[in-house]
Amino acid sequence: MDFFISLSMERRGLVFLLLSFLWLLLSNICYGVESDINCLKALKATLEDPFNYLGSSWNFNNNTEGFICKFNGIDCWHPDESKVLNIRLSNMGLKGKFPPGIENCTSLTGLDLSSNDLSGSLPESISRMIPFVTTLDLSYNAFSGQVPANLSNCTYLNVLNLQRNQFTGAIPWQLTRLNRLTTINVADNYLSGPIPTFINKTFPASSFANNQALCDKPLATCKGPKGKVNTSVIIGSAVGGIVFTTLAVAVLLFFCLRRVSKKKEEDVEGNKWAKSIKGTKGIKVAMFEKSISKMRLSDLMKATNNFSNHNIIGSGRTGTMYKATLPDGSFLTVKRLQDSQHSEKEFISEMRTLGSVQHRNLVPLLGYCVAKKERLLVYKHMQNGTLYQQLHEVEVMEWPLRLRIGIEAARGLAWLHHNCNPRIIHRNISSKCILLDQDYEPKISDFGLARLMNPIDTHLSTFVNGEFGDLGYVAPEYTRTLVATPKGDVYSFGIVLLELVTGEEATHVANAPESFKGNLVEWITSLSNKSLLQDAIDKDLIGRGCDGELLQFLRVACNCVLSTPKERPTMFEVYQLLRAIGERYHFTADDEIFLPNDSANGGLPADELIVAREMMEIH
Repeated sequence: MDFFISLSMERRGLVFLLLSFLWLLLSNICYGVESDINCLKALKATLEDPFNYLGSSWNFNNNTEGFICKFNGIDCWHPDESKVLNIRLSNMGLKGKFPPGIENCTSLTGLDLSSNDLSGSLPESISRMIPFVTTLDLSYNAFSGQVPANLSNCTYLNVLNLQRNQFTGAIPWQLTRLNRLTTINVADNYLSGPIPTFINKTFPASSFANNQALCDKPLATCKGPKGKVNTSVIIGSAVGGIVFTTLAVAVLLFFCLRRVSKKKEEDVEGNKWAKSIKGTKGIKVAMFEKSISKMRLSDLMKATNNFSNHNIIGSGRTGTMYKATLPDGSFLTVKRLQDSQHSEKEFISEMRTLGSVQHRNLVPLLGYCVAKKERLLVYKHMQNGTLYQQLHEVEVMEWPLRLRIGIEAARGLAWLHHNCNPRIIHRNISSKCILLDQDYEPKISDFGLARLMNPIDTHLSTFVNGEFGDLGYVAPEYTRTLVATPKGDVYSFGIVLLELVTGEEATHVANAPESFKGNLVEWITSLSNKSLLQDAIDKDLIGRGCDGELLQFLRVACNCVLSTPKERPTMFEVYQLLRAIGERYHFTADDEIFLPNDSANGGLPADELIVAREMMEIH
């Protein structure tokens, strides 16, 4: 105490501030675990549980660390730590309102209350209650009222499912701010008005079906508002007709001008960052290939119409991609990298490394540009978009093409793992980062960019920010270890292989029974346990003389997504196994076969490769 009194006023304040911070930190650590326990206690107390699903396993008379992780429907970040990761209480017959105590589960990333008998409106403060949730499934309940616009503040949302409830009113336009959203389903409600335009994503009509008053893309066009004729104005049928026509034209012009104005406002909003670098047009674009003409930032600005929103061709974790049209009619893709706190020197060093990484199944990095805080990457343009678009949004792909894409994409990823110097773990493999050129040859994008993302301070933000990949592609061990590994890439690539052979999306299985709520891997696991694995194969591919190849391919994919990393093959093994399946098509030449050293991560001697191959053959 005497020591504290002897200090100057300024130093006293500093010591007091440090002590306060330490006390707050310690109290938060203690509070975190207790908070999650209180969250589940409140949940159990709030909801009626007529079938005793919660009462049978939710026993709070236990002081052991992590005891709540054994509760029915609860996933924890770690089995020995009382921090709730996911709450899955689907199809339990639960009754009541949306549980307000859920806000005490401060690390929650997934909430599934689907197929119950819950009712009432959703709280306006829902984003404050579940701020880090990436998946919210409230489908098949009796929730009513309006969809809260506040959901737009749940910025990590990837999946939002509100199907088969009693929601009314319009879909809040604020939801278009959810730039991570990959799935939305508001079908089978009582919603009305125009469907807002999601700039970076197009959702299917089934996501909005059976809402009689909903309109606009992807549903039928909204009808213009009917003119209301005031009886005091009606003098005669001729005058009434003129008035009605005049009002209708005026209303139509009003909405047309308003729509144009709105589009301009959206474009201006999206171009604020581009306007901030307009004064730096003299900056050169560093190009790696001498055959490409010299470019400046002003050339990129002109080619992308000042990075207009209309030029956006894709958006993901690493940044937004713009289509650039050059004066000679050729195209480039320019990626605006997500904000990075790396210095310009570090960024340029990393770019030079990535510029030297060249393989026929990797998207060529042609150059880069640094303008103030902005980091722009220049790539070769891929005419046929992403594998995801071709599989799920375009017409059916034939089996030989799917097989070739799988083999050649595996070759590119195996090269990154085993032959690239330095070796690269991708960490973000999905069907959206596999691009297709004019000949449908796959090119892997976004490799090496993980090191350029913002440094992550907490385990929680690492996971919910998608540091280890898109939702549905993340290896299960990442939620425990938070360490990226080559086997994590193998798991993610296995999901891509499953998409190729089943035609299903990673997070949504259209051909599964209506009661099934899981993802693609969970569906495959369920079928495998019932010895019905062949039922997962895309029906459009069966009976065309390649059924044996389909099942072999499916088995390779299943081995890639095994829950234990050590049991998964390496990417070198995956590539060789897929090549064996496609031997009769002669997709690859002998000189394209590469053999990593036995000491390399995943390198196998030839005899071990034969054994691995036999393990995955059809029995």
